[in-house]
Amino acid sequence: MTPHVRHPLLALLMLTTPLAACAQQADAPAPVASAAPAVAQSTAPQLVTGLPDFTQLVEQVGPGVVNVEATVGSRRSAQADEEVEIPEIFRRMLPPGFQMPGPGQQGPQRRGTSMGSGFIISADGYVLTNHHVVDGADEVKVTLPDRRELTAKVVGSDQQYDVALLKVDAKGLPTVRIGNSTTLKPGQWVVAIGSPLGLDHSVTAGIVSAVGRSASPEQRYVPFIQTDVAINQGNSGGPLLNTRGEVVGINSQIFSVSGGYMGISFAIPIDLAMGAVEQLKTTGKVSRGQLGVQVGAVTSDAVKGFGLPDNRGALVNDVVVGSPAAKAGIGPGDVIRSVNGRAINDSSDLPPIIGAMAPGTKVTLSVLRDGKPRDLTVTLSELDEGEAGASVAPASPDSPAAPAGRNALGIQTQSLDASARRQLGVEGTDGVLVARVDSAAAREAGLAPGMVILQVGRTKVDSPAALDRELAAAKPGDTVMLLVRHRGVTRFIAVTVEKG
Repeated sequence: MTPHVRHPLLALLMLTTPLAACAQQADAPAPVASAAPAVAQSTAPQLVTGLPDFTQLVEQVGPGVVNVEATVGSRRSAQADEEVEIPEIFRRMLPPGFQMPGPGQQGPQRRGTSMGSGFIISADGYVLTNHHVVDGADEVKVTLPDRRELTAKVVGSDQQYDVALLKVDAKGLPTVRIGNSTTLKPGQWVVAIGSPLGLDHSVTAGIVSAVGRSASPEQRYVPFIQTDVAINQGNSGGPLLNTRGEVVGINSQIFSVSGGYMGISFAIPIDLAMGAVEQLKTTGKVSRGQLGVQVGAVTSDAVKGFGLPDNRGALVNDVVVGSPAAKAGIGPGDVIRSVNGRAINDSSDLPPIIGAMAPGTKVTLSVLRDGKPRDLTVTLSELDEGEAGASVAPASPDSPAAPAGRNALGIQTQSLDASARRQLGVEGTDGVLVARVDSAAAREAGLAPGMVILQVGRTKVDSPAALDRELAAAKPGDTVMLLVRHRGVTRFIAVTVEKG
C-alpha cells in the first residue's frame, strides 16, 4: 500500500480512538460491564453457494512464495538502448521505479531496482524466478514471507525460456509442490500469488484460457499457458497454481497496449521450467535440440497447391545446409505432421517439442511429401542461439539483365550469375530472379520484383526456361506453390492462375 493511501487511514484511527476514550471518561459514574457482549451470529441464509474458496490453498502455498529484488548497475548494451524506443505489446512485468535510459543517453546509467516474484523449490534454498527479473543484476536479494532478507546467487539463467535459478544460504525453508502442466486444459481454475506493483503476497484467480500459445517470436520454444488471471508488473516469476496447490506455471508476460492487466496473461509451463532447472544446476546453461528447418503455417492455399488432406502440420520452407534435417532428406515443401507420434497441428507446435529434447536425440518425423506419408529418422543437433537471429537483408543485384521468360502466372524472370547470388544470399545454382510481375493475382499473392524463385512445388528451377516448363501445365484456376527467397527469408507463396 502506498504512503498517500496509508496515512489518511492512520489519521482516521488516531481521531476515532481518543474520541472513544473521552466518551468513556465522561460516563465514569455508570456501572462497568463485567464482560463484552457476544457478537450475534448472522442468521441470514447463504445466497451464493458453490463458489471456489482458495483460502486453504493460499495458507499452504503462500509461505513458499518470495519477493525477488535485483539491483541493476550501469552496464547496458546498445541493443537495450534501442529496445527502449520500440513499443512492445508484450510487456515484461517489471515494476515502476526501474530506471530506463532515454534514447541516445550516453555515459553511466543510473542504478535501478527490478522487483519481481519467485518461489522456493527446495528446502536448502533453491528459488525459481524469471530471467528478465534478474538479467544483468549486480545484486539479487530474496525476501521470505517471515521478512528475512537473504542475498541470492544466480546459479544460471536462460533467456529463451525466461527462467532463472537462484540459491540462498538457508535450510529448512518452506517449499511449493511442483505439478504437471501437460494435463492443463482450457477452463480449469488457476491461482497466482506474487507482488504486483510491490504489493507482496497478492492473490488473484481465474481460468486457463488456452495452452500451447506461441505468445512471442523471441520465445518460439515456449508453449505458453494463457490465462485470464489478473497479472501486473511485479508478478514476474511468481507461481501459477492449480486447485491442488501445485505449481503448473511461472507467470511471465502480459498482453497489453497500456502496460497494465487486460485479461490476457502468459505463464511458462512448469514442466519446461523444471527441465531447464536440472540443466542450470549441472552446467549453468540450457541446451536445446534443433532440426535445422524454417517452417510456416499450412494455409488453405497450400492445402490446394500441394494436394494435402487438411491444414494440419508445419510446412518446411527452408532447410539449413548440413543440418540434421538436410542429412535426413527433408526438403522445402515437406509437411511435418508428427514427432515421435505426437501430432503437430500448427507450425508453432514444432519448435517447443524439438527444443525440449536433448541434442543427440533420435526422433521419428512423420511427413507428407507430394501428398504421401513417410517416416524419417533424424538425430538432433544442438541449437546455436546465435544462428537463430534475424537475417540481414541482402542487397539487390547491381546490374540486372533484361527480363526473360513468360508463363501462365504472368511473371518475367532472369537468370542469376555468381555475383547476383552472393548479393542475394542464394546458395548453389538454383533460383531465378523475378524481374517483373504482370498479373494481378501474382501481385496480390505477394510476389514482387527482387524475389528469387527457388522451386515450383517441390521441383527446383535454375533458369527462366526451367520455370516456364514447370508452369506450362498450369491451367486457369489452379493454385501453384512457389518457394521464394527475399530479404534473407525463404517461404512458399501460393499463386492462383488467372482465368481468361
